[in-house]
Amino acid sequence: MGEQRIVLIDADTVWRKNFKAMLGKYGYWVVGEAGDGLSALKLVRSRQPDLLIIDAALPGMDGLQVAKIVHDDKLAPVVATSTSNQQGIMEKAKEAGVYALLIKPVSETSLIPTVELALANYQEIMNLEKKIKDLQETLETRKLVERAKGILMETHGLSEAEAFRRIQRQSMNKRVSIRVVAEAVIMSQALNK
Repeated sequence: MGEQRIVLIDADTVWRKNFKAMLGKYGYWVVGEAGDGLSALKLVRSRQPDLLIIDAALPGMDGLQVAKIVHDDKLAPVVATSTSNQQGIMEKAKEAGVYALLIKPVSETSLIPTVELALANYQEIMNLEKKIKDLQETLETRKLVERAKGILMETHGLSEAEAFRRIQRQSMNKRVSIRVVAEAVIMSQALNK
C-alpha cells in the first residue's frame, strides 16, 4: 500500500481536502488537484499519476469524458465518484473505462480497498497487454524467419536446417536480431524479381 501518486479532481475543495487526508494516512501522495475536466487532463499528462480519482459531474468537460481519454491513452486507472447513483451513471462509467465508481459520501473503509484494487487491476492489465504484444512480435518474427528459410531453400538449394543455420549465423556475425536478417533476405529476394 501507499507511495502511489494520485491526482484528485472535484469542484468541491472540501471533498478534495478530505480525500487527501484519507489517502495521506495510508502513504499515498496526492500530486495534483483541480476542480474542472480540462485542468484534470493537463494534470494527468504533466504529473503522470498512478491513479486518477475524479468526480463524474464536473463543470466544463465532464469527469467521465476525462476518464475515457485517460483510459484510451493508457495514462492511469480511473476511479470515479458521484453524488448519487444517477440513472445511467454505471453504464457511462463502464463505457469510459472507469475501474470503480464510488458514491459520495465516501469513507476510508471503501476508498482504500477501491484504490488498491484499481491499481492492482490496472497493473495486471498492463502486464497482460505487454505479454500479448511480445507474443505477437514473436509470432511475426517466426513467420518472417519461415519465409526467409523458404527463400534460401529455394534459391540456394539448402535444407530447412541449413537455411536456418545460415540466418542464425548471419544474425550473430552482424550482431542483429534474426528478424532483421530474415527481413533482409525477404527484401533482397523482392528486389531481385
